[in-house]
Amino acid sequence: MEYFLIIILLVFIIYQWRKNRESKEQKIFKQYLSTEEFKKTLALGIYQRFCRENEDNTYSSLFLKNDPLDFEDFVAEILKHKYGENTFVTKSTGDFGVDIEHGIGSEKVLGQVKCYKDDVGYQPIALIHSNMVKQGSSKGYVVTTSDFTENARWYADGLNIDLITGTDLVEMWLNYNDPISEAISIDPPNNFPKQMDTPI
Repeated sequence: MEYFLIIILLVFIIYQWRKNRESKEQKIFKQYLSTEEFKKTLALGIYQRFCRENEDNTYSSLFLKNDPLDFEDFVAEILKHKYGENTFVTKSTGDFGVDIEHGIGSEKVLGQVKCYKDDVGYQPIALIHSNMVKQGSSKGYVVTTSDFTENARWYADGLNIDLITGTDLVEMWLNYNDPISEAISIDPPNNFPKQMDTPI
């Protein structure tokens, strides 16, 4: 009987030890995934995976390398959890600047994607906004693998257009099964002038 109790006690101790160890490892893993450094590294990886290149390069079979047009499908798959399951990727030519559509009618959300290494200016935001007005859509977004200029952020203010940076996209991708539910708020910097110095 004593041996039986000792065995049960040992099994319980081993079980608790493993549970605590796994819990600590998961906590460390989650902390690492939430670092800006990790998100920036993945954003660069997404850019490299889908970027358009001027010369032919060869890559290891370990790396993922897609056609730049596949970036629209990649983003649509991630963002359907945020903007709606009814997702349509437009044709590559003649789309008037709209790459992805979610929903129909006034509930339609229009999106544009930019696989860029440089920060995105206000032009894609202006283009998506004009399409929103033309199609009677009340919401839009622009996604990039990089970031947005201050002018772009200022221009988007009040237009109901989400600006999704490369690190935002990574965060949504990592949270694919538990997506970010709130819209990304865009606030212009406090010291940014209320008028743009570049003509529209």
